[in-house]
Amino acid sequence: MKRILFLLTFLPVLSNAQVNLDSLWRVWNDEAQADTNRLKAIADINWNGYLFTQPDSAFYFAQLRLDFAKEKGQKKHIASALYVQGISCYLQGDYDNSLDYYTKSLKFQEEIENKIGIGAVFNSIGIIYKRQGDYGKAIDYYTKSLKIQEEMGDKSGIATALNNIGAIFQDQGDHDKALDYYTKSLKIEEEIGGKRGIAASLGSIGTIYRDQGDYGKALDYHTKSLKIQEEIVDKRGIAAALNNIGTILQDQGDHDKAMDHFTKSLKIQEEMGNKSGIAAAFINIGNIFQNQGDYGKALDYYTKSLKIHEEIGDKSVIAVSLNNIGTVYIDLGDYDKSIDYGKRSLAIAQETDYTSQIRYAAQLLWKGNKKLGKYKESLEMYELYIAARDSLVSEDNQKATIRQEYKYAYEKQAAADSVKVAEAGKVKDALLVAEKAENKQHQQQQYFLYAGLAIALLFGAIIFNRFKLANKQKGIIEQQKKKVDDAYDGLEEAHKEITDSINYAERIQRSFLATDDLLNENLNEYFVYFNPKEAVSGDFYWAGKLSNGNFALVNADSTGHGVPGAIMSILNISSIEKAVEKNATNPADIFNQTRKTIIERLKKDGSLTGGKDGMDASLISFNPDKSKMTYVAAQNPIWIVRNNENGVAELVEVKPEKMPVGKHDKDHILFNGGEYDLQKGDQIYTLTDGFQDQFGGPKGKKFMIKNMREYVLSICHLPMQDQHQKIKETFANWKGDVEQVDDVCVIGVRI
Repeated sequence: MKRILFLLTFLPVLSNAQVNLDSLWRVWNDEAQADTNRLKAIADINWNGYLFTQPDSAFYFAQLRLDFAKEKGQKKHIASALYVQGISCYLQGDYDNSLDYYTKSLKFQEEIENKIGIGAVFNSIGIIYKRQGDYGKAIDYYTKSLKIQEEMGDKSGIATALNNIGAIFQDQGDHDKALDYYTKSLKIEEEIGGKRGIAASLGSIGTIYRDQGDYGKALDYHTKSLKIQEEIVDKRGIAAALNNIGTILQDQGDHDKAMDHFTKSLKIQEEMGNKSGIAAAFINIGNIFQNQGDYGKALDYYTKSLKIHEEIGDKSVIAVSLNNIGTVYIDLGDYDKSIDYGKRSLAIAQETDYTSQIRYAAQLLWKGNKKLGKYKESLEMYELYIAARDSLVSEDNQKATIRQEYKYAYEKQAAADSVKVAEAGKVKDALLVAEKAENKQHQQQQYFLYAGLAIALLFGAIIFNRFKLANKQKGIIEQQKKKVDDAYDGLEEAHKEITDSINYAERIQRSFLATDDLLNENLNEYFVYFNPKEAVSGDFYWAGKLSNGNFALVNADSTGHGVPGAIMSILNISSIEKAVEKNATNPADIFNQTRKTIIERLKKDGSLTGGKDGMDASLISFNPDKSKMTYVAAQNPIWIVRNNENGVAELVEVKPEKMPVGKHDKDHILFNGGEYDLQKGDQIYTLTDGFQDQFGGPKGKKFMIKNMREYVLSICHLPMQDQHQKIKETFANWKGDVEQVDDVCVIGVRI
């Protein structure tokens, strides 16, 4: 299911000025005043008095202005009044009439050759087309608006167009371009002091971080946006910010606070008569009820939302509503209905090129088809889901986001310090040098990210008190941060220091992994194929002796890879060790205690419940004579290969329990685990999902889990070390020149 974030598309405004309505009404009602004074007064009443708080009233007052302007032959005011009426209709969800008024306004704007007005109308028409799912026309009108605004030097109009273009790229999953446009818009709004624009840009950037799962930063941006919206009493903006904060609270598991924010947002939307906002709030409230298991209420809210969005023709959110209804039917066990709604959602999402929604619709269809045993269709949808998901939360997107953040921070600091143009040019040159370095040497890609990575890992080591060097490491962190701040002045030196830091960080993480000595002491024949995507990884393997004398082996895939994955791996290992230190011996008990520790630790991020981070993992435990194996599998499977009576190898899969070791909707359910009687010659395999998810081969397809099973059976007759070499060679050959997509860890043990 999907929650709706409000992405505030910019509507050009004349000013953000606070107005004295009583004074303006006196001017308007004073027939002795000059016509131009009266028209200016009623215009201010429209724009700054009612448009963004009471759009229905603004429409009526715009009609007063329109009638008077027609009587006096004031085409400029005719064009402007029609434009206000168009915005009023838009804010109330009446897109057809809104487009009609914009078109009428454009005709007069072109007659009087008012380029600023033409640019504003182009922008607003683009918004309508975006709402209707026609991204091609939307981007065309936004681009035409931007061109005119740049010709006129209208910074407010430029910022408006930039933000709205960014929203198109975000919907299409291109976070790099989206953030670039949002950041440029924010810089301009800060230059001109446009509070409404600043608030909208902050909110837009917040949605990027939420899409990427960085709830802390997302919450920070939305909170800043809300504060400004409250200062300028922008009801539309307040409702949007409240809603966006609510989605993050819901992501963090705080349903009560989320519901409070959604309800407040809904109340404001209803006061304004904003149909689109009302429908979006219905979706988010429906999410709450669905998570709580109240499927009747969830279905009611989703259906009401769908009805409104179909009425106003908002295609992108029609797809969301259809998909959410489908997820309820999945929960109710009506898989035929879920597939029907999923197909309708996917068709609209693909028509509008709405990448985020393609992901959710494909996920719904994958699950529904699987439940009905339609494995071919299920596989097709799973592959589509993975492709869409990876395009949204790929490491490239995350790195690009970080790069944009650093770039913005530097530029903002330079402005604050009154850096000269020549110095600004130096910064740009440094950026170009960095980009060339990225292309020539992949290992040093995004050096800012790597510096941050080293810092983060050192910080993680401090947190978990793995080493007794807290004070010294704190000093290293501070030094590294300073080096990042000074990086533009000495790239070559920074690269060397970064490389050293990466190597150090890798050594730190490897110290957490199971040692060869420990594995050799407790296992007769085994292999570990460990191949991180980068220098550090989210995948890890851990081993240890339990208090009952059994030997435990963990193979795990932490949330994320690179920076976030490495940090989570340290937390996960520390949490496992804590459970073992408390004398937990049953694998299920170890994971139950580990999960509790992870959630409690992550609560310290500022949320009440902790973020949805943790690991997919398996834990196998052997008794001393290797005659029995106890186990627990969380998302990741365990494979047991045994020869049958005819000497033919057969693979038995221990089905994983469908929940991670971490915060989850089902984290109140305990892991069960199980046990298995072993025979001499049995082989046990555990693995993360990196190998089977790797793209490659002659057709650039994923390796897939089915092929992985068949491959294991094809090599299981070999000695373990030969299996290790075969797996290593096969992965390399399959990947070829394709970029590695994830960390890989495969472990094999022969009894």
